Amino acid sequence: MRIEHDLLGERELSDECYYGIHTLRAKENFDLSGRSIHPKLVEALVTVKKACAITNCEIGRLDKKIGEAIIKACDEIIEGKYRDQFVVDAMQGGAGTSANMNANEVIANRAIELLGGKRGDYTIVHPLDHVNMSQSTNDVFPTAVRIAAIKLLKPVSELFAKLQNALQEKEEEFVDVLKVGRTQLQDAVPVMLGQEFGAWAQAVSRDRWRLYKAEERLRQVNLGGTAAGTGINAPKKYIFMVVDKLRELTGIGLARAEYMMDPTQNADVFVEVSSLLKTSAVNLSKIASDLRLLSSGPRAGFGEINLPAVQAGSSIMPGKVNPVIPEAINQIAFRIIGNDTVIAIAAQSGQLELNPFLPVIADSLFETLDLLRKGLEIFTDNCIKGIKADEKRCRELVENSFALCTALIPHIGYDKASEVSKKCLKSGRNLREVVLEEGILDEESLNSILNPIELTRPGVPGKKGGN
Repeated sequence: MRIEHDLLGERELSDECYYGIHTLRAKENFDLSGRSIHPKLVEALVTVKKACAITNCEIGRLDKKIGEAIIKACDEIIEGKYRDQFVVDAMQGGAGTSANMNANEVIANRAIELLGGKRGDYTIVHPLDHVNMSQSTNDVFPTAVRIAAIKLLKPVSELFAKLQNALQEKEEEFVDVLKVGRTQLQDAVPVMLGQEFGAWAQAVSRDRWRLYKAEERLRQVNLGGTAAGTGINAPKKYIFMVVDKLRELTGIGLARAEYMMDPTQNADVFVEVSSLLKTSAVNLSKIASDLRLLSSGPRAGFGEINLPAVQAGSSIMPGKVNPVIPEAINQIAFRIIGNDTVIAIAAQSGQLELNPFLPVIADSLFETLDLLRKGLEIFTDNCIKGIKADEKRCRELVENSFALCTALIPHIGYDKASEVSKKCLKSGRNLREVVLEEGILDEESLNSILNPIELTRPGVPGKKGGN
């Protein structure tokens, strides 16, 4: 065991711990969510520490030997070592101070070991004097959150592209499948099943664009601004160099904020990014709900498509298969919408020079990104790719509805077309039968009007040139 001290007194720690007294107190104080800070946030925090150490060495402020040990310790953590030593809860008071101190202490104690010392001997490498040199939680933590968010965004963007491609493949596969289009859940006009998938693909393509804009918004960082964005205790050379070093280490086009007090105190960028992600989740949920409707039944519902059967649907009803993948996507969307509300409330609740609620903003944003990444993957692979059309069912529903009546209006007028639809509804006969039996149109004219291609493209069905 070893003894460490801080402002509040002394505490005993196991010699096995790489974290120190500040982390221990935070671990005890914030036993809240049961989740430690996100792995990508750990990686981002340590990468920031590495950039700071390199910069402080290059400007001659940090002893080269100590700096090299800190950089080596950072590299080991980035590679995946000592991750179990990052123990502070994701939900923590202090604007991220606990997470920052956790990183400082783990890096310091590993650097001490690399220099031949024993953990806790901060005369060799000090968590604050050396690892946190030229820094504050208030510029380190927001910068790390931005980096982690960008890193999490990249696979989500790729998965949206994959989903868009899968939907476009279905658009092509179902290009000739005529079905009833519905507005307000009532029979409307005929559409091609492929057109419905094409419309979903368009929505997803906008989501991809939104993610690009979201990443763009996160690239400005306040590293070098220290406590309140004024840069106190940070040399000018360091301020102008450190973001360049961080850009090199991350491969991200980061830029130093022109007015560093702004991102130190204002968290609106996270509200904007969350809102863009929420919009994407809304689109995914809409698609999932549409799929549930179109696959409903299979005998007593729409039954126009068949979703892949991935598991038995009931403990009491034999043969029942439920649309569990779309249902999971709906639930993911609900959570993301909730996270967006949390982020908005937390951002507007900051006061003066700092927002102390950045930990919950980060936790909510990272959960949103993780849910999107996992959800998109199963939605594309376990649902979209395996969808089959029930062409017979689609054709039956078209012929037995009066959705085709709209196409008759240019030929027989609105009133006559309404009369036909009423007769279809009352008698149970389909439109073709009513029109032919009552001599409203001859069969050749009717066939021309009801040509599936004519019905589902711009123009007037049955008119030469569509005019």
